Amino acid sequence: MAVGLLFSGQGAQRVGMGRTLYDNSGSARALYDEANAVLGYDFKKICFEGPETELTQTRVCQPALYVLGFAAAKILAEKEKLDECRCALGLSLGELTALAAAGVFDFDTGLRLVAARAELMQKACEATRGGMAALIGSDREKAEALAKECDIDLANLNCPGQIVVSGEAEKVTRAAGLAKERGFKAAIPLKVAGAYHSRLMAGASAAYADVLRDVEFRKPRFAVFTNVTGREVETPAEIKDALVRQIVSPVLWENCQRAAHALGVSEFYECGPGAVLVGFAKRMDLALTIKSACEWADLA
Repeated sequence: MAVGLLFSGQGAQRVGMGRTLYDNSGSARALYDEANAVLGYDFKKICFEGPETELTQTRVCQPALYVLGFAAAKILAEKEKLDECRCALGLSLGELTALAAAGVFDFDTGLRLVAARAELMQKACEATRGGMAALIGSDREKAEALAKECDIDLANLNCPGQIVVSGEAEKVTRAAGLAKERGFKAAIPLKVAGAYHSRLMAGASAAYADVLRDVEFRKPRFAVFTNVTGREVETPAEIKDALVRQIVSPVLWENCQRAAHALGVSEFYECGPGAVLVGFAKRMDLALTIKSACEWADLA
């Protein structure tokens, strides 16, 4: 049976993630030890023990999700669960993990690209005062109208009934206050460090283009879908362009998931903590089976 891989994005993290993989898998242990050396701080300790305030920092959180997702996919491959893998897709940061799993670059290169992306985005957060809010019971047309009215941006189109907006904190607060008047069931402010996937990340996006310019990318071994268009990307140039644009563009997650399903893939492994992507898939009403691949008990 054809299978696919799903990789979590920022917000799914939790203290302790990856510990059972580290304790039970030599491959996972080697990846975490390498990450500790590359990142130059006690990365493992923060992942396994916290504190949560440090883990949720963009510069730590993004590498943490990348390493966990890559380790889970590697263990699945070792257990011959991915012989029929047909595609990979990742939410925001998870797109880089999907590309690494597809062989576009190796683990070390991907980790360095993730770390650079995280540092640039954290700097953009610190240089601005941004916020995000989830609009519940929304459709894209209404969300776009509200975003235009409040001068903010669409950040995530996750699934039917959930769209996230992003921008200057005061403007996002105004949009949340207007949401019920504009026909939404609710607007939930998100606990985030800044306005991800909005124009406030423009500096990070431009700088990331410089980071990627001389890095060697290969063609993916299987299909990878970009959040920017919801479609497959194949050439190194296309992939680099998508990664740069993704930082300031809405995440078209529903489009990505539906495109993967259209390939004939109905069974996926969610390589990341929690079950966020499972929840999104259920809202799409697709005939999908999604198995968690986060803890050793899931993989053993």
